[in-house]
Amino acid sequence: MKKVFILAVLSSLLLAQAAVCADLGNIGATYPVVERDALSEIEERAKAVDWGKAFDPKRTRERIQNYRPEGMEALLAAKKDRVFQVDVSYTLDFDIPDGRGGILYPRGFSFNPLAHVFLPNILVVIDGGNERQIEWFKASSYAKDHRVILLLCGGPYTRVMEKLKRPAFYADARIVKRFQLKAVPAVIVQKGTVMEVREYALDDKGQKKRK
Repeated sequence: MKKVFILAVLSSLLLAQAAVCADLGNIGATYPVVERDALSEIEERAKAVDWGKAFDPKRTRERIQNYRPEGMEALLAAKKDRVFQVDVSYTLDFDIPDGRGGILYPRGFSFNPLAHVFLPNILVVIDGGNERQIEWFKASSYAKDHRVILLLCGGPYTRVMEKLKRPAFYADARIVKRFQLKAVPAVIVQKGTVMEVREYALDDKGQKKRK
């Protein structure tokens, strides 16, 4: 009897499901589907792309070699040797709270990080598009100094790295402004609580001009 009851319940459930899934016909107005098939649209757009041109190794290599960051400032070749010092102190233009309702550092507070830390690196800035400056760096003691970070204010960095066999980075506008750079090649090192900048004038052979 129990089995019969279970079978009856299962039959009722199956009939109810069949009733729910039954075709009830159209109710109200119907409209055709006007939205394009996504896969078809992707395929159509893919056919319109010149993939040979897009992945052309020569064009890709040219884009890499001619890469230049936006906003990078070109610096002139130094006409004479110049040495000057740069104070890198930072002055707050807002209050820094102490988290307890007070002020830890008030607006106008000046802070010189070089009074507390020493920067072991030497920054050398050259124009990577100037052959004389590349040769000057290659022949200088900086080329073999592991503390040196080479920065470029112009020229293709890939070519410079291949020629000098070392990493090279671009000196963006913030670096140029921060160290008040006007001409290259320039060498930047810490001297006490300031940064010292030396600009070198080179002769036609890529050597320092004699005074």
